[in-house]
Amino acid sequence: MGAAESDRGAGLTSPLLHVVLHQPEIPNNTGTIGRTCVAVGAALHLIHPLGFEITEHACRRAGLDYWPRLMLREHPSWEEYLSRERPGRVWLFSAKARRTLFEADFRRGDHLVLGRESTGLPDTILWAHADRALSIPMLAGERSLNLANAASVAMYEAVRQMIGKGELVVDSAGRLDLRGEPRR
Repeated sequence: MGAAESDRGAGLTSPLLHVVLHQPEIPNNTGTIGRTCVAVGAALHLIHPLGFEITEHACRRAGLDYWPRLMLREHPSWEEYLSRERPGRVWLFSAKARRTLFEADFRRGDHLVLGRESTGLPDTILWAHADRALSIPMLAGERSLNLANAASVAMYEAVRQMIGKGELVVDSAGRLDLRGEPRR
């Protein structure tokens, strides 16, 4: 599946966020992240190589009933992702970063980049965007969070900030409304 051919979603013309997984290894993490992307109206970008297959058969077997509603884009490499997507604002998540996600000013359309489960993001990518590297605070001595948990924390912090700035609303039923008026 190429990047252009796998682009899909639930009728959204512009994703709220872009979640970028650089060479993910564990299918369950990617599935969980995909479900969260659907819940917040985010696109999911997968940078190859992947540690698993995402064929239609594999998704059906795994019970990923939400997968057809996911805005999914696949890219053969980091360089190809940058070339095709031309991301305006990129935030890289790493336990090595000194700045926390609470210091970032997230906006609609931002790209949230997370690395592979075993090694995180390559230093070449991380240091090329060092001013955009963020960590999720943890107690001293803890190595990292699970990839799916980290992606969820990052997405919902961005959503929280957008709600706080009035850029995104929550409707009277407590659901995100990408087009509506703020809840009174």
